[in-house]
Amino acid sequence: MATMQTSSMPIHPVVSVLLRRTSEVDQEFCSLLSPLRIQPVYGAQHPPLDPRLTKNFIKERSKVNAVPLKNKKASSFHEFARNTSDAWDIGDDEEEDFSSPSFQTLNSKVALATAAQVLENHSKLRVKPERSQSTTSDVPASYKVIKSSSDAQLSRNSSDTCLRNPLHKQQSLPLRPIIPLVARISDQNASGAPPMTVREKTRLEKFRQLLSSHNTDLDELRKCSWPGVPREVRPITWRLLSGYLPANTERRKLTLQRKREEYFGFIEQYYDSRNEEHHQDTYRQIHIDIPRTNPLIPLFQQPLVQEIFERILFIWAIRHPASGYVQGINDLVTPFFVVFLSEYVEEDVENFDVTNLSQDVLRSIEADSFWCMSKLLDGIQDNYTFAQPGIQKKVKALEELVSRIDEQVHNHFRRYEVEYLQFAFRWMNNLLMRELPLRCTIRLWDTYQSEPEGFSHFHLYVCAAFLIKWRKEILDEEDFQGLLMLLQNLPTIHWGNEEIGLLLAEAYRLKYMFADAPNHYRR
Repeated sequence: MATMQTSSMPIHPVVSVLLRRTSEVDQEFCSLLSPLRIQPVYGAQHPPLDPRLTKNFIKERSKVNAVPLKNKKASSFHEFARNTSDAWDIGDDEEEDFSSPSFQTLNSKVALATAAQVLENHSKLRVKPERSQSTTSDVPASYKVIKSSSDAQLSRNSSDTCLRNPLHKQQSLPLRPIIPLVARISDQNASGAPPMTVREKTRLEKFRQLLSSHNTDLDELRKCSWPGVPREVRPITWRLLSGYLPANTERRKLTLQRKREEYFGFIEQYYDSRNEEHHQDTYRQIHIDIPRTNPLIPLFQQPLVQEIFERILFIWAIRHPASGYVQGINDLVTPFFVVFLSEYVEEDVENFDVTNLSQDVLRSIEADSFWCMSKLLDGIQDNYTFAQPGIQKKVKALEELVSRIDEQVHNHFRRYEVEYLQFAFRWMNNLLMRELPLRCTIRLWDTYQSEPEGFSHFHLYVCAAFLIKWRKEILDEEDFQGLLMLLQNLPTIHWGNEEIGLLLAEAYRLKYMFADAPNHYRR
């Protein structure tokens, strides 16, 4: 501000008022009053000054700095991450020049109104952190904003930061419609269809007949499960499809009893070793990742649930030394836990207090979640071994597949130097769980468990169909940053059974057309 006081040009009255208020306003908000500092910032809490104030300035400025936007884009993912680490740093290296002709032509009334608005908004903002201490249930639904992407989980270690996250999202991303925080897991029909139609009742009855037969026909069960499994029979169906339960009904009870006892035998044998030096790194990473698992669903923030997840993940890591624990595996427990919990809970499970369940029930849910997750990971373990070669191969296969399915989208990525690994690594590592609501993941896994190599081979075609689903939005973005922000924050929070059904149908079509083609992975 010293340059303004020593300038030979007269000081505008509004500026004098603002100078007297600088002790009450942070420097970052004062800087908004300088036309030279006005920059488009995604999600800025305060709008830029009235366009009438800066119209002439922008015209003059654009003549001097007439650099094409495309030349300014980051040339790599690392540059993109570095350049967008703090949106408020934009333009900090520019010097203020209050003697600019455009500053002298400020309309006094407009400038005063804008200054007052900035001060008012700033005073409101300073009060907001106090509200973040309230519980999730106290926050009105209109304030709960969350996107399909769960990448915000990577920055949370506590429930307090979890509650502050919606504000962070609004600051760092383009504005989107305000939507409910978490749609009900059991409310799978986003269109608001009746919970049970005549057709659904017929399908449920067919499932019950299959499951109650002396030897369940697993091929027929897979065929019935491909379009989705009714909630009432999903727990036992998932146990059968994962290979955890035998098809013979007489052997199921003894098998469950034996496998559950075996799991808790592992707990007694290995869990105390988490404090040993050679297991410290594994346990520490699991302990860090557990609170980040679906942090906006209260169920997964309960201490008892987090203890269960810690035991499951640690025992799996100990029993699979070739890979050990890898970030992302923690997400794969949640669908099994929710499905097996729903066997004992009538209402929605998001806010259910698991301390209301008996110890035996909790032990059953924990053991079943462990064994079914283990069965899943047995088929994709090369995703998590050293250097994660399985994911590397799948991302490369996705790139070559998309180049054949939609050459325009593929060339668009190449033009703006977007590497598939920058967005698809998470799709393969977390099986799209960070891109879809949990209810959609559960529906998706109905089909994955029905499809041969569903979690590995078929998942590739689901990712391709998912990418092409957003081709219009992708082609509308014309810079590296815009493409990465879109692909990492796709708007799927409203999705339900209908959208997942269409996605799976397109994935099946792509598999039918390309999987057996001789030149599938060659152009």
